[in-house]
Amino acid sequence: MNDPLVDALLAFLAQEGCSDAEFDTLALRLFARQHADNAAYRRFCQLRGATPRSVKGWRDIPAVPISAFKEVTLSCAPADRAERVFMTSGTTRGEIKGRHFHPTLAVYDGSMTRNFGQRFTQGSAPLRMGILFPHEREMPNSSLAHYLALAVQHFGTEDSGWYVGANGMDLTGVRAMLRQAERSGVPCALLGASYSFVHLMDAMREAGERFRLPVGSRLLDTGGYKGHSRELPLEEFYAGLQQAFGVPRGLCINMYGMTELSTQLYDSGNARVPSVKSGPHWIRSRMVDPLTGRDVAPGERGILVHCDLANFNSVTSILTEDVGVAADGGFLLLGRAEGSEAKGCSMAVQEFLRAAHA
Repeated sequence: MNDPLVDALLAFLAQEGCSDAEFDTLALRLFARQHADNAAYRRFCQLRGATPRSVKGWRDIPAVPISAFKEVTLSCAPADRAERVFMTSGTTRGEIKGRHFHPTLAVYDGSMTRNFGQRFTQGSAPLRMGILFPHEREMPNSSLAHYLALAVQHFGTEDSGWYVGANGMDLTGVRAMLRQAERSGVPCALLGASYSFVHLMDAMREAGERFRLPVGSRLLDTGGYKGHSRELPLEEFYAGLQQAFGVPRGLCINMYGMTELSTQLYDSGNARVPSVKSGPHWIRSRMVDPLTGRDVAPGERGILVHCDLANFNSVTSILTEDVGVAADGGFLLLGRAEGSEAKGCSMAVQEFLRAAHA
């Protein structure tokens, strides 16, 4: 894809970090592109009185409610020319799925691999990976399936494998992998949706089975249960992982991401929960009152807004439906919006849709 803005963004991702001014400069450049070429977003910005002239920094960029991805096409490039379209699971509103259009995967892939190497593998040698999620061949519109395929491609060994498919979890296969890791003493990694770990731990408990994976082994869960398993409190979940696999809780890493973003955020292990989530230098987060869009006072809970510069084709700034509170170096994720917070998110969605369809 011949696009100077994409080239600038890829160079920005490759930096070791950035100043506030550098972040704002690229954020405003992306905002100008999205204001000009993303019609639905431009109408929303006009309602808010936000233009490339009036917006002075990333905090001023109007944040689109995440549900809007289910209602309108948010794309600067023609949607029918996208290299890949990632779609949400559609579990909250039947079959209505959010769509995120990627005219090129170069930025998403660059964001994932650079961040993953720093936060999960942390410079280790390639690891044998067991993936507790379907392969992207089976789920080509799943951002998580693509994310896990990138993990194996760039950071896994050749004997890495997938242990969830159309017929469910291959318990025999994943147990054989874990037993081999125990015998060999070579570190390995298990990665997948949190509910897959619950299914595996339940099966192991029924069989009276535990593993003591080699030193340096690590686990990555992607959070959320979505009705696919029983839900566990965080403390019980991570204590269960440590007990079942013998991996220290400091190496049980949670990835926080979503289809509507192009960047993932991580914690530094779950020795204590909830853990502090943070991202790389190309994403910034703040907590807001969903009714006003204004930042809440320090220490107060609010709805998370992420400004993800890797979201070059849709919108950089997204109002989630997640509650958080600022913490040193990042934020604590407190759960989904409920009560007045959920009502505020719903009203923000209505405001966006009125503007987008005007």
